[in-house]
Amino acid sequence: MSSTTEAPAVSEKGHIDPAAAFVPVQTRSARPWSFDPADFEAPAGFEVNWKHTPIARLAPLFVDEAGPTGVMDVTVNAPDVVQQIELKIGDAPRGEVFRPEDLPSAIAWAQEPVAPLVRIPAGVELDEPVVIDLVGTPGLAHAHVVIEAQPNSRGTVLLRHRGTATHAQNLEIIVRDGAKLDVVSVQQWEDDAIHVSAHQARVDKDAKLRHIVVSFGGGVVRVNPSVELAGTGSEAELFGLSYSDAGQHLESQVYLHHKGAHTKGDVLYKGALQGAGARSVWIGDVLIGPDATGTDSYEANRNLVLTDGARAESIPNLEIETGDIQGAGHASATGRFDDEQLFYLQARGIDEEQARRLVVLGFLAEIVQKIGIPDLEEELFAAIEVELTRGAQL
Repeated sequence: MSSTTEAPAVSEKGHIDPAAAFVPVQTRSARPWSFDPADFEAPAGFEVNWKHTPIARLAPLFVDEAGPTGVMDVTVNAPDVVQQIELKIGDAPRGEVFRPEDLPSAIAWAQEPVAPLVRIPAGVELDEPVVIDLVGTPGLAHAHVVIEAQPNSRGTVLLRHRGTATHAQNLEIIVRDGAKLDVVSVQQWEDDAIHVSAHQARVDKDAKLRHIVVSFGGGVVRVNPSVELAGTGSEAELFGLSYSDAGQHLESQVYLHHKGAHTKGDVLYKGALQGAGARSVWIGDVLIGPDATGTDSYEANRNLVLTDGARAESIPNLEIETGDIQGAGHASATGRFDDEQLFYLQARGIDEEQARRLVVLGFLAEIVQKIGIPDLEEELFAAIEVELTRGAQL
């Protein structure tokens, strides 16, 4: 495939400053990046982007070596109009948006010599979603996937992760002028799976991205979305849903960068936790840049702790570099059942177990119903029922 803009080579090292190597980077926008894994040291656990993650469980993903072939069985179900192209390093648009910010994502970039591109052509409106089904088998796997919505296109791309694997994944999303794209990533791994994924997106003029992360399964699942609202009038809605069981670690570090003028952002992640050692981590960073005048942005995280021994960490951050905005705010709340809600339901003849079930379903339904894929929504509600039944037995 020919390219008009060459992506940076793997060997590029210009964005790591050795003199600053021992200074912790606290500001989200100041993190160094490089396409070369050699520019990153293996995390020690004190770094700001790793200190909430069980890094010992991720050790295989810090080694720059190829895994065995055939670990991930990938099936793409897409309308004929959708273009599927293979991109080598240097082939546009691979690398137009994505910049590895940690060791696993740099390794995944380097170890994926040919990356698949899923492209919705200009002006095309899809009536059904593109479904990328990924089923893992034991072993180490790396991936870099590019999704491009060309100008004034409309469509949905659904990624479904199942089975088991130790998987480092990059997802590069480009939403060009006037396009509207929904990207839904569902993690329903087996309990021993390890999944670390960096999603990076750019949204251009008058375009809109809806990005949804649903994590139910896996031993450690860390899906970190980063979205740049680059064009004037661009919008992003970032939603997340997690249900963490005993021993599971489900994590998302969300970054929303308002760069263009009159941009809008809405971030809402919700999680439920049950069982000893169940853990969730949500870190939300919003940066409103100096040119992002007229911005309207809000981020929130809500967690419902269902049993003793479960823990949720929630850290919202907001940076504003211009005084000319419509509004900006953030919120975080973690707690147990609302006693008033339970009393209300029990006072109307609903037993306690059923009342608790209704409260959890109502809490999580807000995210499920935003997905917009009826079959998947029905499946997720059934999965929540299974989790609730398991929880009732604890």
